[in-house]
Formats: sequence, C-alpha cells, structure tokens
Amino acid sequence: MAVAIVALILLWGAFTLYAAGQPLLGAIILGLTTGFVVIFGSDRFYGSRFIFPGIAAVLVFIAFPVIYTIYIGFTNYSSSNLLTYPRAVEVLTARGTVDQSTEQPFAVARDGDEYRIWLPESGLLSDPVPLTEEGTAALSPADAPEALLDRREAVALREGLARLTLETPEGQLIRNAGLRSFALVVPDYVQTGPDQLTRSDGTVLTADHRAGFFRTEDGVAVPPGWRVNVGLANFERIFTSQGIRGPTVEIFVWTFVFAGLSVLLCFSVGLLLAVILQWQHLRYKPVYRVLLILPYAVPSFISILVFRGLFNQNFGEINLILDALFGLRPNWFTDATLARTMVVIVNTWLGYPYMMLLAMGFLQSVPEDHKKAAVLEGASSIRVFFTITLPQIIPPFLPLLIAAFAFNFNNLVLIFLLTRGLPDIPGTVIPAGRTDILASFTYRLAFDNAGQQFGLAGAITLLIFVVVAVISYANFVAMRRAAARRAGRTL
Repeated sequence: MAVAIVALILLWGAFTLYAAGQPLLGAIILGLTTGFVVIFGSDRFYGSRFIFPGIAAVLVFIAFPVIYTIYIGFTNYSSSNLLTYPRAVEVLTARGTVDQSTEQPFAVARDGDEYRIWLPESGLLSDPVPLTEEGTAALSPADAPEALLDRREAVALREGLARLTLETPEGQLIRNAGLRSFALVVPDYVQTGPDQLTRSDGTVLTADHRAGFFRTEDGVAVPPGWRVNVGLANFERIFTSQGIRGPTVEIFVWTFVFAGLSVLLCFSVGLLLAVILQWQHLRYKPVYRVLLILPYAVPSFISILVFRGLFNQNFGEINLILDALFGLRPNWFTDATLARTMVVIVNTWLGYPYMMLLAMGFLQSVPEDHKKAAVLEGASSIRVFFTITLPQIIPPFLPLLIAAFAFNFNNLVLIFLLTRGLPDIPGTVIPAGRTDILASFTYRLAFDNAGQQFGLAGAITLLIFVVVAVISYANFVAMRRAAARRAGRTL
C-alpha cells in the first residue's frame, strides 16, 4: 500500500514537471518511479532497497544538474534567448501600439459573477466576461447599465481588463490602453509566413534558426530570441575571442595559484600551531586551543564580512594601524596584487584551524621512540621534524590536502563576499575581475551581468569540470603509486 501511494505521488510529480515544460526532469522522475516500484514491490530485489535512495539522490541532485549544465554549454541560452521559437513569435506578434486618436473612456458594470464594459462615447456595451483569463467580448449598441462600478473598484480589476479584447460592430479590436480608456491597438508585427514577420512599417523579418533571432533584411537581430543549439560556438568564443580568452586564461592561472597558496599556507600555519600546542612546557594550552579554533567556529560568511570592514581602505582598522605606524594606506580593493594578497590572507585565516585540528591528531600517532632515537644521534629539533615527523604525517594528510585544493578551486563564497571579483580586468567583453576565480567568474557571467550568458557560462563550467576531473585522476594515480612504493619498501 505504501509503495502504491509513493508511486502515485512520484507519478503526479513527473506529470507536473512535464506539464510545466520540464520533460527531461519529468522523464528522470518517471524512471525513478519505475525503479522504485520494481525494487520495493518485489522481494527479489530486497538488497537493492538500501542503495536505491542514494542512487536516486545522485541522479536527481548531481547527475541531472551536471548533464543539464553541459547541455546548456552547447546552446545560445542567455537573457536575450530565453524563449522557445513559438513563444518568441507569440511575444512579438502580441506587441502593439495604441492609436491615441481612438482612445475613449470606459466604465465597468457587474453582471452576476461577470462584468460588462461600457463605452459611453460610442454607446456600446460588451457581452458579459469573467475577467479571469484572456478573452474577447463583442460590443453592441445598448443603453448605459444602471449600476456602474466606481473608479476604485474598476482599478482593482486592471489585471483582468489588460487581458481583455473588445470587438466593435465594425470588426475592429480594441484593448485596454490604461486605467481610464480603451483604444485601437495596431500590432507591431504580423506573421506573414512560417518563418516570416512583417513590421508595421513594412519591414520583413526572417527567422534565423542558427542564431535564434528574427533578422531584418539588413541583418539586424530583433529580440527576444529563442534557444537553439549552437554546437561548439561557445567554446570557439572562449578560445578565439581575445576579449574572452585573455581574462579566462588569467583567471584560470590565478585560480590554480589561489588554491595552491591557500592549501600551502593553511597547512603550514595549522601544522606550526599544532606543533607549538604539542610542546610539553607550554602553559594554558586549553585557552590557546579555544582561541585558535574560534575562526573555525564562527560562520565563514560572518568572518569574511568582518574582514571586508577591517581591510576598508578609508576606515578599516588595518589601514589605520599601518598609517599610524608606517604612514601607509594600501589600496586593498583597487590594486590587483594587494587584492589578491588580501584574499589569500583571509582564506588562510579561515582555513588554518581545520588543518591545525587534523595535525594535532596526526602528530599524536608519530612514535616518540623514533624522535628520541634521532635526538640521541645528535639530530636537532628541526631536523627531527623534517626527517621523521613530517614524512609520517604527510601520507594521511594527502587526501585531505587534495580535498582542500578542490574546495578552494571553487571557493565562490569567499570571492563573492570579500571582493566580488574586483578590481575589473580592463578591455574585456565579459565581466571579469583580477580576484575572480573560475567559479566566481562563471557566476558573474551567468547571473551577475546585464547580458546574462548562460550558454557561455555552461561551456566554461564544462571546461572547469574537465580540469578538476583530470587533476583528481592525476592525484589518485599519484597516491596509488606512492602507496605501492611504500608497500614495496615494507616488503
């Protein structure tokens, strides 16, 4: 019974998604529904019941977004190309210009649950209409209705009036031209062929299905456009347009530098502090541990906003101190080098407590006998650390360092809250900043720009996905080979 109820709910969800214009997601839900019924409806697949929820979550929340984003990268999807072709035609042909010479006042009369429109100048009264959906009502000569709504009540019906078209006895169509009048609306575009529109001035527009726009005879594109598959055009723009390739390459290099520096500094600072806290003669260790872990306990977005205020060029405490001590007021947010330095500093502050906690645990696993033997041989404390302690904690640290690198490679929150990618890179045709990493660059391109270019952002996202996949695979191979070498030395 429970399986049937859940299956019906999923089927309803799949149908709703399909009706809402999301056939692919609807098909995925339908497939999951089929799998759910087969697996949970039969004891033969009892073992699969434990892994099915995980597989379903991966398909819906990981696989589908990735595949859809990759698909977007091969289209012209943007703020100018949001619609389908039929919808674009509908929007263009629905545009009209009010003929002010035909404007005439109107009044509204209630007729049961419906309404009538009264035009006093021409003495015409409409048939009853509900004003809840788009429709057309015929006008005919009649006397004025007895009970007319006052202006305030008529204004409350403005949304329904805007959807209403009135047909005069002569066959003319008039529409609501404001809060006080109806008038003849001349359509700006008329469809005169399967892929052809004619503008009110006689200009002929032809559909260009390769670009997703109607174009005039001179080749001028007329928005809105529609979504079409453009193949590798977005990737060609990335690699051939200097205004896109230049900032993309610079941001790509900076992303690697930022992620690498962040991991190196967080690891170094965290490990150094962990070693200090392991010192036997250090007093008040619990107090220091609490103080050093505080940056990890405070939500990162709060810390980032606090640092944004501290680094304020005019009123921030950091510049006030530097000015008082050295007479310096660095331009943290307008100088590219200083802005990048600030980003790395803040990210190190946010990341070192995690590395410190891990290091405190890994240091406990290093045998004290090895250290004592090295000291007896005359090795200094620094040499003991680099020849005995560090080589033993690096192997368990390595997967975590790789994960930290991958996290910082896509650390959108830090860049977005601290600098928003600024200062901008001059001479670009797309929004790009000196402190942008690939994730923030893609976000600005897709969502934080007047000319939102989802297709281009999808293409860049695919490139990021490939790069991260290659890096992850290379790290995996390196770790496997290192493990094999250690096993061989052990044998």
